Amino acid sequence: MDETRDGEGSSQPVEAKTKAQGMSHQSDVLPCDQLRDQVIGNQSSHTQLMETLLHLRQTVDDCITQLTTRPPQLDLPLEEQRHNQATGEQEAFLRRVVNLLQSGAMWGLGLQAPRPTLGPRDDAGGGQQAQLSRQLDQLVHQLSHLEVAFVSHDLSNRGIDISAFERSKFQDFKTYQGDKYHEDKNTMGFINLGVSENKLCTDLMTERLSRSDMNHLEDALLQYSDQRGQPFLREEVARFLTYYCKSPARLDPENVVVLSGCCSVFSALATVLCDPGEALLTPTPFFGGLVMGSYLYSKVELMPVHLDSEITDGSARPFQLTVDKLEQALLEATLKGKKVRGLLLINPQNPLGDVYSRDSLEEYLEFAKRYNLHVIIDELYMLSVFDDSVTFHSVLSMESLPDPNRTHMIWGTSKDFGISGFRFGALYTHNKEVASAVSSFGFLNGISGITQYKLCRLLQDREWIDKVYLPTNHSRLKAAHRYITNKLKALKIPFLNRGSGLYVWMNLKEYLQPCTFEEELLLHHRFLGNKLILSPGKTYMCKEPGWFRLIFSDKPLPLKLAMHRFYEVLAEQKRDLRVKQLEDPQKE
Repeated sequence: MDETRDGEGSSQPVEAKTKAQGMSHQSDVLPCDQLRDQVIGNQSSHTQLMETLLHLRQTVDDCITQLTTRPPQLDLPLEEQRHNQATGEQEAFLRRVVNLLQSGAMWGLGLQAPRPTLGPRDDAGGGQQAQLSRQLDQLVHQLSHLEVAFVSHDLSNRGIDISAFERSKFQDFKTYQGDKYHEDKNTMGFINLGVSENKLCTDLMTERLSRSDMNHLEDALLQYSDQRGQPFLREEVARFLTYYCKSPARLDPENVVVLSGCCSVFSALATVLCDPGEALLTPTPFFGGLVMGSYLYSKVELMPVHLDSEITDGSARPFQLTVDKLEQALLEATLKGKKVRGLLLINPQNPLGDVYSRDSLEEYLEFAKRYNLHVIIDELYMLSVFDDSVTFHSVLSMESLPDPNRTHMIWGTSKDFGISGFRFGALYTHNKEVASAVSSFGFLNGISGITQYKLCRLLQDREWIDKVYLPTNHSRLKAAHRYITNKLKALKIPFLNRGSGLYVWMNLKEYLQPCTFEEELLLHHRFLGNKLILSPGKTYMCKEPGWFRLIFSDKPLPLKLAMHRFYEVLAEQKRDLRVKQLEDPQKE
């Protein structure tokens, strides 16, 4: 049975279906120094709700005006007729939204009688306000989806799809960028525990990158370079991977290609290995950013190999990948008419944190060889395994690969070194033809010469990496992980206790009623409303609603404040669920 362990060595089952009993101690959720602010906030909540309703209504009215004032167009092609039909459906929906907003505004202004209060245990009007707040959350959710569906007459159909995809995936991050938390300048800003960034060792990295050996400039660094990357960087990447991946033989720099980030490398690989409409198998849940990588250029579909949170006969732990599941997913894809060209693996796994054993890795590679599938292995977190009892096995450490010409490894510095802004990703493949094809993307996705030089100097400093950076980074990751998991255990929230990566995969199903993806997204929006960004499970193509990924690799102060906001949202959610149950006791 999978267990969590706290700092004192006690343990408790993680995957058991325990009922959340957290929030029983008000001090855990609403500390005393927050009570005064809460009272003041309650006095203005009615006014804020009304302002939001009226603002939304004005926005919807403007959208309807925009839709209804389009000039008439006759004899439209079929595609534009389809777009206009969608526009009509959007207008009808918006008019229904206006009616809902008008009802809410009338209730708020006292022009419509509220429902009777629910009982002496509830504040006067609390049930009505909770219900209206919930309707408002649902409305915002619907409007956010509608926004990306609006028809454009300037973009191509492909452009419309890309624009809609970008808005749906990155709107939260854009909001965060405009209102980031800062311990001095913006203490009320967004805290981002949704995007996987390591902020624990920025002090070490800033000091190292500020040393004099980094400040080198020559003419060659200011000019176009080899599209595969500067030779000096590719040579150093080959040496670095030989050492840290424990390769049995020295890796060849000619098999290295560097591009602007691992997603760029994956996108290039998907493009050169698959034709549009073909597919790659990938175990889910998995990092959703790779969908963008396969979607923008290559139009390659990622076919899910769904993993279960429940332990079954064929698995020993939750979300375990087995060859049987790979076989089943391949069969289902084939029956759907999909041509599967490869298998995408992430090791250590994101968002689960699982580290594949050597035996498991060999089984997955043998499966791929049986069906002539390429294997793309993302090892982006290979140096972020901080549990001493867990051993990471790189695919490059294997004495002999079942199909070396179809095995391709990706690594970068974004996670292990906390420098995602450097935009560096590397491909290592034994297939010279694949390396050559991927290198063509350096024309579009290359890295500046100055950045390549700094990266080379960083990777060369093996003594600093081994004696200073890695020990400190692992120690801080352990401490942050222990802090977060202890908080989750105090709230009786199940989670996967793994010793790698920058994240915890946690189960918030007890806070959803009913347990649906729509309710999951509403809870996500509730976190956003409290200036906290988490990642809902649907983002990772998880087939079960209620799972969230929480990033713990932040500094102690923002992490502590983030968990306080987390408590507040869950307390509000519990109160609303209780109100909902009292209103309709037939529903569980």
